[in-house]
Amino acid sequence: MRYSIGYLFELVLVITGKEIKIRYKNNIFGYLWSLANPLCFAFIYYVAFKVVMKVPVENYTLFLLCGLFPWQWFSNSLIMGMGGFLSNAQIIKKTAFPRFVIPFSTVLMECFHFIFAIPVILIFLHIYGFSPGWIWLAGVPIIGLAQILLSFGLAILFATINLFFRDIERFVSLAIMMLFYATPILYSVDLVPKEYLWVFNANPLSSMILSWRDLFMHNNLNWGYIGSFYISSLICVFVGMWTYNKLKDRFAEVL
Repeated sequence: MRYSIGYLFELVLVITGKEIKIRYKNNIFGYLWSLANPLCFAFIYYVAFKVVMKVPVENYTLFLLCGLFPWQWFSNSLIMGMGGFLSNAQIIKKTAFPRFVIPFSTVLMECFHFIFAIPVILIFLHIYGFSPGWIWLAGVPIIGLAQILLSFGLAILFATINLFFRDIERFVSLAIMMLFYATPILYSVDLVPKEYLWVFNANPLSSMILSWRDLFMHNNLNWGYIGSFYISSLICVFVGMWTYNKLKDRFAEVL
């Protein structure tokens, strides 16, 4: 069954709006809670790595936030998107619609939270004597689109596999934790020994974090990182959608 672009667009807006309302229903501090987690961890990591271990990275709080906010978008998209088909089982059984919009809407909801976290980065830019440039107007959509593609590709892949192998959630959670420390969020790539640089070069999340950090801290679009980021993102979308299309007709059997 084919669906028009207008129908898909409207469906994504409706589902994304529903998820946002559910997230903040009866939640007094709503928006602030979406910031509390990365800010809390930024404080912990600042004390552990800057105060205690004295990591030689300048403007460390800003450095951390420029990595933690994009990471939160990615990790929440994957963790929540992975369970999207299971949590919407009744709708999937009773209604005919393109199921891939469920994890896609989760990615967009987390994108919404990320956009509204950017003012926090602006505050810390001011504290450290930096200022945003006009290049942000182009940079945020360019890098943001790559992250939407990467997050959606992985979310649709694992959401599909999760229907058939429920233990995959535990493995993905462990993998996300490992990737967090294998991604230059808490430290600069310059501090990594040369013999281990291949780990970061092979990690697509490294180019994601470095792209955002270059934009926010240096008003620069590093096309090397961005190009690598897009290649990884498109590969993830291809693999995720291929897996979804192969197995979508069997969803009713396992839900």
